[in-house]
Amino acid sequence: MRTNRTGFLAAVTASCLLTSLFAGCDLSAASDTDTTPDLKLAIVDKYVDATHVQQAALRGAQMEVDIDAKLIRLEKRGTLKALRKISRLGQITYKALGFSGDNTVKQEVISRYLAAESEGRDNGSIAITPANYKFRYAGRIVQNGRTLQVLAVTPRKKVVGLFKGELWVDSDTGMPVRESGQFVKNPSVFLKKIAFVRDYELHDGVAFPSHIESTVDTRIVGRAELQIQFLNYAKDEDARDGAGADSPAGNGTDASGGAAAVVLQGQ
Repeated sequence: MRTNRTGFLAAVTASCLLTSLFAGCDLSAASDTDTTPDLKLAIVDKYVDATHVQQAALRGAQMEVDIDAKLIRLEKRGTLKALRKISRLGQITYKALGFSGDNTVKQEVISRYLAAESEGRDNGSIAITPANYKFRYAGRIVQNGRTLQVLAVTPRKKVVGLFKGELWVDSDTGMPVRESGQFVKNPSVFLKKIAFVRDYELHDGVAFPSHIESTVDTRIVGRAELQIQFLNYAKDEDARDGAGADSPAGNGTDASGGAAAVVLQGQ
């Protein structure tokens, strides 16, 4: 029974996290509904434009991914190493390179997380746009020699997948540097709080996902933690223009610049 509950919570957690984080940067449907002509809107517009460049740059790329998940109270943990590929049309596949740890975590947390990425496809209804969020300019910080503009984001409605928190934007490029916050509506009564931090690294003026950290407080099994590290980006010379027979087509866009069609190969 405990394993079943763990699996249920892991599935809900992964789906909520991916729906928001991996679809959150699809800004193709952005429409500016705020009218205050200040720095807030200027940097938001720059951010919208920059993400189109980001998505184009990441197509046809591959990267290594380390996914570490653990259930604190149950003292279960597992780590999956995988190769993540994005086709020239933006479709994503994972190839498992190795796993260590508890098989329950592999099946009920990590595998469900990867499957949930395919459910993160979105038509703009939960994207980080002025249509879905109110933006408030919260100041600036200097990090590693770069000036970052900090925007406080508040959802216009309380629905699953939207979060209240902050968006850090690079002043020079408009690229995202960090997204962080807490979901405003939990997808289940069994969950008390879901918080996350998603970091990017800038290379040649383009933001590449570098790390995701999420903590989930549940009512039954306590705290769950999930961390994802993106490593060794490279252009995939063999990237196909579309999905093959083993890769289902997708029609959405995720924060890594691709349609969220996921196949985990090599398990």
